[in-house]
Amino acid sequence: MSEPASLRSLCAKFRGAGMPLPQRSSWGSILTTALIAGGIVAGLAYATTHLSYVLLLGTFAASSLLTFAYPDSPFSQPRNTMLGHLLGTAAGLACLHGLGPEWWSAGLAVGLAIALMKATRTVHPPASSNPLIVFAFKPGWSFLLFPTLAGAVLIVTVALFVHNLRRPTRWPQYW
Repeated sequence: MSEPASLRSLCAKFRGAGMPLPQRSSWGSILTTALIAGGIVAGLAYATTHLSYVLLLGTFAASSLLTFAYPDSPFSQPRNTMLGHLLGTAAGLACLHGLGPEWWSAGLAVGLAIALMKATRTVHPPASSNPLIVFAFKPGWSFLLFPTLAGAVLIVTVALFVHNLRRPTRWPQYW
């Protein structure tokens, strides 16, 4: 008799807490965020086509969204952006080269990346996809520097200037 009651209470939770939607950002903020994030990705794509190094990861678009639209989030701090990307890519490379390109090692790499980010307090959600990029392209260890570290550092460098020139408060919240 308790199972239907607990199923009912579980299903009742699916309706949510009834909280209102978050406040919409100003149109100026929306436009600025879109232009900066698009500019970073376009710049990395341009550099990739004109240099001998890949500098673009798909996860950098999501990193730009977090960093420029939600700069005060713990996920958007420089420590999280740079180390999260490094740990995510390192986990992918370690599992790929250590265990081989198996379906289960890809899953292990994602789990390892998440565990490392949580253990080091450097969670950056976009970086949890980096192991999948590693498994898709099967790069060498230099992938840690180009594009991973180079792109993450570029995002953080631009954010340091943009946030500290446009906002009355300091950015980052912490290193």
